[in-house]
Amino acid sequence: MGSEIAIAVLLVAGLIMLLLLGLEIGWAIGIVAVVGLTWYIDQPISQVAETAWNSLNSFTLTAMPLFIFMGTILGNTGVNERLFAAIDKWFGHFPGGLAISVIAGNAIFGAMCGSAMAATATFGKIAFPVMEKKGYSPRLGLGAIATADILSPLIPPSILLIIYGSWQGISIVDLLAAGLLPGLTMMALLMLAIIVQVKLNPSLVPPPIKFSWKERFVAVLEVLPFAAVIAGVLGAIFGGFMTPTEAAALGAFLSLALTLAYRRLTLEIIKKSLLETVKVTSFSLFIMAMATLISHVFNSAGIIPLIKDYVISLPIGKYGILALFFIMYFFMGMFFDSWSMLFLTFPFVMPIIHSLDINLIWWGVVYVMAGGQASMTPPFGLSLAVLHGVVPWHPMETIARGAFPFLIPIYLNILLLILFPQLALWLPGLLGAH
Repeated sequence: MGSEIAIAVLLVAGLIMLLLLGLEIGWAIGIVAVVGLTWYIDQPISQVAETAWNSLNSFTLTAMPLFIFMGTILGNTGVNERLFAAIDKWFGHFPGGLAISVIAGNAIFGAMCGSAMAATATFGKIAFPVMEKKGYSPRLGLGAIATADILSPLIPPSILLIIYGSWQGISIVDLLAAGLLPGLTMMALLMLAIIVQVKLNPSLVPPPIKFSWKERFVAVLEVLPFAAVIAGVLGAIFGGFMTPTEAAALGAFLSLALTLAYRRLTLEIIKKSLLETVKVTSFSLFIMAMATLISHVFNSAGIIPLIKDYVISLPIGKYGILALFFIMYFFMGMFFDSWSMLFLTFPFVMPIIHSLDINLIWWGVVYVMAGGQASMTPPFGLSLAVLHGVVPWHPMETIARGAFPFLIPIYLNILLLILFPQLALWLPGLLGAH
């Protein structure tokens, strides 16, 4: 046992050192995995290729670049400006109406592409200048935008859930269905958090704007094309007419058609979107392959069973162990994004989840929220960095301070899922019954 612990400490210390030196996470994991493979468990280097092939040889994973392309097309063409303006007609009369419209807009945008970073950049560009011009507190406005991106990985189609499901061999359709209701409750809680902040401090926002019913109904017509894209993609998946990959292809086609109809699509935008899709997809899948390899190394060395047995033996029960995971993700989130944390921790976490007999679909949805808060925790929260890149005239501290109160609704939503697991499991069960 002592040798396994020593090897685990050396490998993890090596990984941390490489990350601190600034090496990209995929390469850092890969180097440590290869060292462990050849030095400790003494397996041939060809195991790298075999593991990578086995982990990535999945038809389901082809949905990922298609959904990413869908999101980049919608983001790069700027058609979301029309969506945001239309949504504001319905939510603008609430206290903090523009901030609430950002939350609703993220929910709809997430249902069209599932990319959190694309959502942050898009609404940072189109929503915050309007909020600033109308006299919104930068702290509230930026905090709402930075936090609302947690909806994109929850509300289907979710790229993060697709990766998780493919990696762990779980039904993608069930996972996507499981995220829908928690995504809607998350949206409602974030909206409530804005209203509470504004009620406590009315100076954060200007007086709400009233819109006529005629303006609201015209806005509905503006939203209909976006709703048609969402209905087409999700209806195809949940209705059993298409696989997630086929539905992703439909979504990519519909996004091209929509942007072409709005006369926003150009060859330059298509080229830019394709390049962004290739970058994000290759980066993610490379990390996934290396994470699978390091999992193989730790498992072959007997380290993962050792950690699993130790954690299971702790006298804190199932929910105490889950609380430990949440604390771990909170602090890891100060340095990593949710994707990186998934690849870094799941080789150790998933055997424990299996041993605790926790539903894997439920856990996937809970992780999206626990890992999603990582994007808004300084010093290296990814949403904070992306938003700061879009609005560099506001310091990172302002964005972080604005996002911090929104951690409360995130953990409230996790608590709701713990108390009422059917929030995540009811819809997959319903789809499975038909």
